[in-house]
Amino acid sequence: MIDLRSDTVTRPSAGMLAAMTSAPVGDDVYGEDPTINRLEETVAGLLGHEAGLFTVTGSLANILGVRALVPPGAEILCEASAHIARAELGAHAAVSGVTTRTWSAPAGQIDLEQVRALIAPSLGSYFVSTAAVSVENTHNFGGGAIQHAYDALADELDARGLPLHLDGARLWNASVATGRSMASYASRAAAASVCLSKGLGAPVGSVLVGSTELIREARIWRKRLGAGWRQAGVLAAAGLYALEHNVERLAEDHANARLIAEILADAAPGSVKPDQVETNIVVADLSTTGKSVPEVVESARASGVLVGGVGPTHLRVVTHLDASTEDCRTAAQTLARLLHP
Repeated sequence: MIDLRSDTVTRPSAGMLAAMTSAPVGDDVYGEDPTINRLEETVAGLLGHEAGLFTVTGSLANILGVRALVPPGAEILCEASAHIARAELGAHAAVSGVTTRTWSAPAGQIDLEQVRALIAPSLGSYFVSTAAVSVENTHNFGGGAIQHAYDALADELDARGLPLHLDGARLWNASVATGRSMASYASRAAAASVCLSKGLGAPVGSVLVGSTELIREARIWRKRLGAGWRQAGVLAAAGLYALEHNVERLAEDHANARLIAEILADAAPGSVKPDQVETNIVVADLSTTGKSVPEVVESARASGVLVGGVGPTHLRVVTHLDASTEDCRTAAQTLARLLHP
């Protein structure tokens, strides 16, 4: 099977497995796992922050980051299809007592005018006040889109004294696609998370970065939520290996996504705009093809290709390091056959 459902489906390479089995470890709850400590310090340095915290998932990193910025009963603003609003099972409300209001924009982009209109100052005892704004970069449900108004928003928030939360699960992709450093993105945010188990190919893990005080508090809440871990340096070693070997090669995934988009656009004109595919995610609109997403997903599976749906009319295809260019070409041709009128 050619699996293009997500870039989370990758498996550790032989080199990564070797790094994992040889990693020095200790008890991380005591702060004594040297490999975890090195990963946290490395990622914090790459992102221009004082400290980092290794977490089991990006969702947990986001929960801890948002909680650090937004007190219970206050709100965070984000785009309507952002991961923290749509794909974390309401955790910010259920766990942290944080409410959310959203703006909506094509490809999940920042709309500065909408954000300005949403920001609510503290107005006394009857109204929820805005405590932070969250941005997802790249934007998953926006088709891997890069946030092009990111700095303008950061400047606006700086002027207002509001913190920015960055869900940078695929920030590596944005950095490689634009040539812009990770630190130049993440240092604009008071709290930022990055994922190691998506495009970088590690089996598990994300890192939250921020100030020393923010991470100290996040570490307490990680333990409080039952997510402290012991000799997890075997997992951190995979992240360190990924950072060393798998960042620059993300450009290959971007090229393969563009290839898929071009093939699908030829087969079903209007379903995809290849020039808008910036990173490793292709979202195809099937509304004009007469095909349903479940129908295409099941037919593709029967033909040896795994893809997923994003809502009732949109198909999502994600490239990654376990899918070669030939795999991606074959998968795209299979989908094109299924989408052709």
